[in-house]
Amino acid sequence: MARMRLLTAKKSKTVKEPAARPEKRRARDAGPGARGWTGRGGGMAALVPSVTEYRGTTVQVCGLWPFSSGASSPMIGVPLGRHEETQATVCCDPISWFQRARLISNPSAFILGKPGLGKSTLVRRMFLGLSAQGVNALVLGDLKGEHVKAVQALGGQVIKLGRGVGYLNILDPGQAVEVAQRLEEAGHHEAATRVRADAHGRRLNMVVSLITISRNNPPTDQEQTILDRALRVLDDRFDGIPVLKDLLDVIVSAPDELRQVALDRGDINVYLKETRALEATLLGLTGGGKLGEIFSRQTTNPMSRDRSVVFDVSTIDETETDLQAAVLLACWSYGFGTVNVANTLADAGLEPRRNYFVVLDELWRALRAGKGMVDRVDALTRLNRSVGVGQIMISHTMSDLLALPAEEDRMKARGFVERSGMVICGGLPASEMPLLTSAIPLSRQEQQKLISWQDPPAWDSRGLDVEPPGRGKFLIKVGGRPGIPVLVGLTSLEQGPDGVNDTEGKWRENSEKFA
Repeated sequence: MARMRLLTAKKSKTVKEPAARPEKRRARDAGPGARGWTGRGGGMAALVPSVTEYRGTTVQVCGLWPFSSGASSPMIGVPLGRHEETQATVCCDPISWFQRARLISNPSAFILGKPGLGKSTLVRRMFLGLSAQGVNALVLGDLKGEHVKAVQALGGQVIKLGRGVGYLNILDPGQAVEVAQRLEEAGHHEAATRVRADAHGRRLNMVVSLITISRNNPPTDQEQTILDRALRVLDDRFDGIPVLKDLLDVIVSAPDELRQVALDRGDINVYLKETRALEATLLGLTGGGKLGEIFSRQTTNPMSRDRSVVFDVSTIDETETDLQAAVLLACWSYGFGTVNVANTLADAGLEPRRNYFVVLDELWRALRAGKGMVDRVDALTRLNRSVGVGQIMISHTMSDLLALPAEEDRMKARGFVERSGMVICGGLPASEMPLLTSAIPLSRQEQQKLISWQDPPAWDSRGLDVEPPGRGKFLIKVGGRPGIPVLVGLTSLEQGPDGVNDTEGKWRENSEKFA
């Protein structure tokens, strides 16, 4: 027994523990990895289950530290969809980000993106969500009839304009006369004066805009002075609501007030010479011409100020670019005038405060109508700086805004983007990046993202409906902050043949007809 114990002891001394490899020794000293201890008996997990994520306010999740982290996008505003990278909910609209979140300096936005990627769908989502907060949507010029269903679903007003469809009298002061009298009766004489002055300025601006589109050049300074005085004479002497024919009659009658501003020095021939071109242009506006009779008759459907409104101008053909631009400007002027009247009544305490979300679609069409149109648009849009009014402008590319002959017009058009509280970009070609980065800062990764979104869909010979990779994807930019990439998600009420986003109904009808 003693000998066996001795042999066993000797054998145990000869057994040596194998040395650990250097890499395993270093791993053991460094501690466990993301999945646990490596090696035999370490318990490293082969699969890490995903943890359920919840979202809440800082008050609700304050006790969960350190298992909480800040959200990558604000939760204030209309829910648009999911963050493309984090899948977090993205909420955004100009009014909420200005009024409640204080993230932008003014309640305005500018949308850029190639056609067919969902710009109109994004705008509809915004004003549908804002309507639940009591904000009235004003779609001032719907060239494709894309927003009619949505406004009808909100119980709003649809105003149709077009040749033989509906008319909009640009000399109609709208509700300004009635509201001014109401303000005077309530003792608000200064507010009544402002309402009348605003109505006069808008009508003069629209007459000048129509002349600019008709001539492709703005009227001279003297012609604008004559028009201004003629409108004042018309208001003093005309009983009722005048039309363009009445304005032409005043100029032709040559009253003393007009002859004085025409500087004819008592010579009627000088006056006739100064007003000859003006009379010819106004005669073309009242007798048809390329702008038709849409603006020369009484307004067929006056605009309401207590509900959502859309101006349906889809009956105007795409080839009539001048007429489209003129109608858009007229709708914008009419809409902003109604907003100004509503805000004045609210300031005087005569009506409740109403908030509006103004949609200006196809901006590039109005800018290309003629020289000086940038000033006309700028004058219209700057008049809506009242409290409670949000504004969103829509165009395709920066090239559309900068394709103007005069350098000063190009600079002012770029200012529309620079002055916006937020810029929302969809898919854009690579050639747009230098122009876009001159107005808003974009990182190289953000530029590549926008370029990848404008690619066409994959080739598919089976006739399946393959969406382009950038449809519904947008990058929200506010100043120099990193952009928020969002994928807009549609609800059951928005998608499908009966949804408010059905913008290809005519194509589907044709496919079903010939199937």
